[in-house]
Amino acid sequence: MNWLEVSLTVNGELAESVADVLARFAPNGVMTEQGVKFNNEEDEGTATGPITVRAYLEVNNQLEETRQKLEESLFYLGMIQPVPTPTYKQIADQNWMEAWKQHYKPILIGERLLILPAWLQNPEPTRIPIKIDPGMAFGTGTHPTTQLCLELIEMYFEEIRKKKDSFLFPLSCIDVGCGSGILSIAALKLGADKVLGVDIDIESVKNSRENADVNEISAELILGQGSVTEVLNGKFEFKSAPLVVANILAPVLIRLFDAGLADLIESNGEIILSGILSHQAESVIEAGQGKGLVKSAVRQMGDWVAISMSKS
Repeated sequence: MNWLEVSLTVNGELAESVADVLARFAPNGVMTEQGVKFNNEEDEGTATGPITVRAYLEVNNQLEETRQKLEESLFYLGMIQPVPTPTYKQIADQNWMEAWKQHYKPILIGERLLILPAWLQNPEPTRIPIKIDPGMAFGTGTHPTTQLCLELIEMYFEEIRKKKDSFLFPLSCIDVGCGSGILSIAALKLGADKVLGVDIDIESVKNSRENADVNEISAELILGQGSVTEVLNGKFEFKSAPLVVANILAPVLIRLFDAGLADLIESNGEIILSGILSHQAESVIEAGQGKGLVKSAVRQMGDWVAISMSKS
């Protein structure tokens, strides 16, 4: 099936009226787009500027009649307030999910890991596959913050093996802001016996469980809604671990240090922090040092940085 896209760019006052007109002729509803400005690094975004209103008309033998009626309705609306001329564009229908899957390929991470789309066979049997079926949660493995974090997690387990620190096993891990569960799953596949993954977004918790199921991980991954405070207050099975990971925005990491993030790390343990832009790295390091942590490693990819800090 093909569609004819009709769009008009208008000011905020007119957008609702235009949307009402288009909705009369568009069986699948109307969408609006507007620019976004960010006041600071934590701002979720404030809408600004003109609004583009779009609708999609089914290409069939009634299309010309539908288009004529639509333009008549816009003409009458224009008698009340000036309306711009609509723009039309042909759109070919397709299975968007299947099309997206064609572009999401396996990703090699570090020396041993492989981020593998759940619908593909493992092309690198010597590597440890982490199967991900991305949902709404952040963490598909394509972003530098996730890749850097995974590299540092792999390095952590490799160092333990080199030192033969058997006293650390069985080893637990806490994943703060678990998102898709990708870091929790990686920690388990690299050697952790138990991981606690928490996120303030219940949809992320659900997505983590779905990805854990795909990787045949069950009770060894404990998942729940919450953050640092809930873990420290004993809401979950354990309150601290030798390894803590947190792939969150830098301002949030700094705030979590004040909430007790460093208290989640056991003595001689390690925390891996990501989601940090290069110009924010020093602030995050200083926040960790203020809680008694020592910088042990820094990785950078483009503008993004991941930091490992130890609790001596």
